[in-house]
Amino acid sequence: MAAYYVTTPIYYVNDAPHLGHAYTTVAGDVLTRWHRQRGEDVWFLTGTDEHGQKIMRTADANGVTPQEWADKLVAEAWRPLWEHLEIANDDFIRTTEPRHTQRVQEFVQDLYDKGEIYKGSYTGPYCVGCEEFKSPGELLEGDLCPIHKRPVEWLEEDNYFFKLSEYGPRLLEFYENNPTFIQPASARNEVVQFVKSGLQDLSISRSSFDWGIPIPWDGKHVIYVWVDALLNYATAVGYGSDQEKFDRVWPADVHLVGKDILRFHAVIWPAMLMAQGLPLPGRVFANGWLMVGGEKMSKSNLTGISPRQLTEHFGVDAYRYYFLRAIPFGQDGSFSWEDFSARYTSELANDFGNLASRVAAMVGKYFDGKLPAPAAETPEISGALATAVTNADRAIGDDLDFAGGLAHIFDFVRKVNLYLSEQEPWKVAKDDSPEGRAKLATILYTAAEALRGVAVLLNPVMPATAEKLWVSLGAEEHLGPLAEQRIAEAGTWGRLPEGATVTKGEILFPRLES
Repeated sequence: MAAYYVTTPIYYVNDAPHLGHAYTTVAGDVLTRWHRQRGEDVWFLTGTDEHGQKIMRTADANGVTPQEWADKLVAEAWRPLWEHLEIANDDFIRTTEPRHTQRVQEFVQDLYDKGEIYKGSYTGPYCVGCEEFKSPGELLEGDLCPIHKRPVEWLEEDNYFFKLSEYGPRLLEFYENNPTFIQPASARNEVVQFVKSGLQDLSISRSSFDWGIPIPWDGKHVIYVWVDALLNYATAVGYGSDQEKFDRVWPADVHLVGKDILRFHAVIWPAMLMAQGLPLPGRVFANGWLMVGGEKMSKSNLTGISPRQLTEHFGVDAYRYYFLRAIPFGQDGSFSWEDFSARYTSELANDFGNLASRVAAMVGKYFDGKLPAPAAETPEISGALATAVTNADRAIGDDLDFAGGLAHIFDFVRKVNLYLSEQEPWKVAKDDSPEGRAKLATILYTAAEALRGVAVLLNPVMPATAEKLWVSLGAEEHLGPLAEQRIAEAGTWGRLPEGATVTKGEILFPRLES
């Protein structure tokens, strides 16, 4: 069975990760965890981009070699943060690893041997921050990069060029035949118009510095960092070294990227693959920017907030939840402490956490902690759970609409809260008749079984919290580990058995300190 293969961008190691990096990586983690709980074979890749002029200059400024700088940042910043955020990646690729550099040289050599690469010269603007050749028409007044708002540099170099201009018609045909290849629709429209305006051949080497992978036939040149970087998606899964693995995993199903690097992934990357005769990815999905004070989050703009600043206050699971719930994936979104605090209190602590606490407490109080058998099914709740599962599965698993999928789940949580408010089990408990006890058993079983479904649905998003709920419901003893529960079965009513031991564990979302 072919693997469901998801990638994040590989991130520059010129600095420590900020919220924008973590936003994309958490989205990839949730998506792959969701597909694992569909029962699919999944492969999730992230990593670091360690070549190029920007890395070299950062290392020089810190008095170390580029390799020493990359090693330090990966060991002390990038890997520890992904572990802290519960990122369950299957691989972490570094572009300085031999498994990558050797395959990149082979790929580029093949293109050169096929006549896809020729020697020429480049004269024009270059943004070191983007590591991108710019056209004069893209620049802001004063020759500023539109992304970094800093002056570009003027390059005059002898370089090698890839015949990108010849791939315009093939790319447009591919976009037409594969309308979901670039998402969201606004990103697709941008790329289509860009390609229709005419492509220029791509400089694929640099000769003014040496921090990069050498061109195999000309040691005076290093491979342009973006050609090097894009190939990580193939080299990490066995291109040129493990054909069996490559055939099982490639092509990627989803490349998650920031919208500022969309053209590299939606134009240059598929053209490179076409030139090599390799299958193209299924989707390139461009998420929007995280904004703070109206500006794109970045270290250079002094808006780069560390994820740990937020997790220390709200917790890791609330962090994972908030950004995917508050910002429709694919659109720009603004972050504020106030909005995070409001959603934490309203949605997580009050709606969800309080529901779990109330149900466990009442089962403990009225049935000595043993889940009672229901006298009847409650169709309005069982039906709503099945609907929530169907809608959330489509939204998150298929459409990458994380905000929409979470909205379906929390609409169901609110429905269960309303059910308890209307049924008033604390009043029903005063009726000691067989009919009263049967009604109370049905109410509490319904609420507990609803929470079982919610635990399965929220496990990809908030794994630690969902696990606490799963244990509290006594579900593991009867149904097995939460991670092995299938999304489709979350909506199958009646799986939590009579007699399961329900315990009131720690508060899922404690009151925030001011």
